[in-house]
Parts: sequence; structure tokens; C-alpha cells
Amino acid sequence: MVRGLEYYTGAVFEAELLLKTVDERGQAVAFGSMGGGGRYDDLVARFTGERTPATGFSFGVSRLASALRAAGKAQGVAGRGPVVVIAFDQAAMADYFAAAAELRASGIAAEVYLGASGMKAQMKYADRRLSPAAVILGGDEIAAGTVTIKDLDQGRALASGLTDNKEWREGRPGQVTAPRGELVAIVRKIVEAAQ
Repeated sequence: MVRGLEYYTGAVFEAELLLKTVDERGQAVAFGSMGGGGRYDDLVARFTGERTPATGFSFGVSRLASALRAAGKAQGVAGRGPVVVIAFDQAAMADYFAAAAELRASGIAAEVYLGASGMKAQMKYADRRLSPAAVILGGDEIAAGTVTIKDLDQGRALASGLTDNKEWREGRPGQVTAPRGELVAIVRKIVEAAQ
């Protein structure tokens, strides 16, 4: 709030969280200010030369997240990531974006990996995001009109029981190759099983 006193021209306001909670030692915790703002007509004039009515507000995301955890309202498990469409070749980006758009149009969260990393790094990315599935449209799949889909949850579950890397590579657990037109149906089953 003090920083804003330099440019506020009218009302200044602050939001305080009145949540009553205790820390791990049983001590009362007061969160205090969660955000604030005010009227700052002259701030706009500094950049435009015109006095323009303006009001702004911001809140502290990390403080709000701490309050949610203290209140027991934060999710115990990180939220699920979207289905990740693996990108192999810049020339095939239209195919990747078409697959993602098809999934989104069906109500399935999806994204295309936009970095320049190889498949292994992209799969690790999908795993870190807790994505339920990865869509693979390599040159062979595009040419054949197919799509390979990895059920990442099933792959993780099956991997825990394997002791031989060769068995893992040959078995391709949690992976299916199907006609391109079956993409949405297969991914929907994986996503629904993950919920």
C-alpha cells in the first residue's frame, strides 16, 4: 500500500483475510492483508498526457495459497495437466494443432508441446504435468492415418511391476496405435478413467 501512496489520487483500499486458523504448533495465525489497490487518475496521465479515471487492485497469490493450505482447502494432489500432443517436426505443426483442437472441441484439455526438445524430454514434461495421456503423431503415423496414444497413468502403474528394461521397451505398456479418427474416443476413455 505504501508504494501506491505515491500515485493514488483518491480512495485507497485493502482486503484483509479474517480466517481463523492455527499453525502446526497450535498457535493462532493471522494472515492480514491479502490485497489492495486504489484510485490513480494521475498515473494514467503520466503515460498518456490525459487525465483518465482509473482504479486498480491486486492480490497476493502466494499468501492466498498459504491461507488455502492452512484452511485445508488446498488440493492435496496437484491438478491434472492437459493431454500433451508431442511435436516431432515443425513442418507437421498443423497436424499437431489439429489434434489438440479436436480434443478441445470435445471438452478435453489439450496442448501441443512447443519446445524444441526430443521425445524423451517431451514425455517427461507430460509426466511432470500429470497429463493423463500423450498423443504421438510422428511421420509414420501421419502417413498411415493413425495415431499413437500413451496412457501415462497406466504406463506408470505397469512400470512399477517391471524389472527388465527390455521387457518395458518391447511391451510398450499403456500405449495403443489406432486409426486417426478414434483419437477422441480413446483419449476420452483414458481421461475418464483418470478422474
